[in-house]
Amino acid sequence: MANNSGAGLDVTVGGPSELGTAGSTPRGWVVERLGGGAGALHARRLPSPALRTATFLDVEAPALVLGSTQPDVAGAARRRSGGGAVWVAPGDQVWVDVVVPARDPLWSDDVGQAFGWLGDVWAAALTSLGVEGLTVHRGPLVTTRWSGDVCFAGLGPGEVTVEGRKVVGMAQRRTREWALFQCAVPLVWDPSPVVSMLGLPDEAVDDLASAGYPLGPLGLGEDDVESAFIAALPPA
Repeated sequence: MANNSGAGLDVTVGGPSELGTAGSTPRGWVVERLGGGAGALHARRLPSPALRTATFLDVEAPALVLGSTQPDVAGAARRRSGGGAVWVAPGDQVWVDVVVPARDPLWSDDVGQAFGWLGDVWAAALTSLGVEGLTVHRGPLVTTRWSGDVCFAGLGPGEVTVEGRKVVGMAQRRTREWALFQCAVPLVWDPSPVVSMLGLPDEAVDDLASAGYPLGPLGLGEDDVESAFIAALPPA
């Protein structure tokens, strides 16, 4: 079923068949889809009390999304989680926000270790789609020349790579009630828009050309990735 919830948001809540994905919803999870502008999607309020929730987010227009501590950029949206900037555009990525309530078995008080289970879910999901060479990063934050600017230029706990190229980027925000994990999986990878909007030197385009690992060239689309992710979620 669909309804409007919040300014500029189109909301659909239900099982995978209602969301246009295949498979069955794991027990104990709410699966939903939201559409709207990147700024409105990031500014939305999460329900209280928190439930295990996977929300697939469809942006209506291309946008640069800044991390919480980055300097303002004209025309950019901002998320409340940390890390570098991400470029989003319709059909270019799978964006899913995952909420875990406090005291849930998936909850961890250790902010770094908290990503681990979700990285494993993504690795299982992508393996089921035939993606090979996946690695879930278990160590500390790995920085590069551009990682303070661009999310996919660095590597954090729980993020997933293929031969050193990031295929799942994640950021986290938490309160006493819940942890929010924001995940981006590129179907298309082109660093040019983010480099241009951030005003980085032209050489950053070449440096970042192999930072992301897009799934589109493997013949995988949004429905494939979303269905595999839902199927890999652990039941309550």
